[in-house]
Amino acid sequence: MTTFSAITTLTGKEPAEKMGLAMENMIPEPTGIGVFEMEDGSGLWEVGGYFEEEPDETELALLAAAFGAKAFVVSEVPETDWVSYVKRELTPVVAGRFFVYGSHDADKVPETCEPLLIEAAMAFGTGHHGTTLGCLKALDRLETAGFRGRNVADIGCGTAVLAMAAARIWPEQVIASDIDEVAVDVALANAKANDLEGRIHCVEAAGFDHPDLAARAPYDLVFANILKGPLLDLAPNMADHIAPTGYAILSGLLVEQADEVIARYESVGIKLVHREDIGEWSTLTLQRA
Repeated sequence: MTTFSAITTLTGKEPAEKMGLAMENMIPEPTGIGVFEMEDGSGLWEVGGYFEEEPDETELALLAAAFGAKAFVVSEVPETDWVSYVKRELTPVVAGRFFVYGSHDADKVPETCEPLLIEAAMAFGTGHHGTTLGCLKALDRLETAGFRGRNVADIGCGTAVLAMAAARIWPEQVIASDIDEVAVDVALANAKANDLEGRIHCVEAAGFDHPDLAARAPYDLVFANILKGPLLDLAPNMADHIAPTGYAILSGLLVEQADEVIARYESVGIKLVHREDIGEWSTLTLQRA
């Protein structure tokens, strides 16, 4: 069955979220609505809806005008078995000692690796994205150099692939947090699927704003694979929660955004020790001075 998408962009989180709510009242009613910040540093937000019938273009034009958005682009979306498509496209990823794979590739796991199972349906956070890949490589690099993480936090954990990677190579429990309740549930499910149940403690929180995170500080390693804006906001709290000589592995930022993030963290005493750019994405390894 052919479905339809209607997508626009506008500036600002609040108007984007309000437009998303307003779209729920459209006739025909959308089957799904998404509101996302674009990761190109433009400050734009994308708002889109999916419909089983062609949406009313007049109603879309009125919505765009009401919220100061660009004109909606309406497209037909052909029927696709997305899980099968993702399985075909997402081949295993090697990041140092780590091997990230879906269950459909279980027969390809090498004997000498640290395996991380992430199902194909969870496309972001599988290791294919340059940010996740960069963080895994940074972790492998630190451990190879002799670092051992005895107290590790994964802030904005998503699928918890980074928390699981740390739990694979070090025996101590890792704490992982995400602002999204669904992500916390996914993180717990992934820990169980990887036989790491009980090794990863997951909490719902923005940044370090949770009593369990505060109680375990200071950390000798913190992952934060989020966006540039939240990374900049997080810098003072990062300095408060990292142990002397502790490390932070940061990503979720574009190459052209890296210098601003580096300067912000150096201003609070966390200095750059390694940077790796993969495609358009940058991963930073920093250490508290």
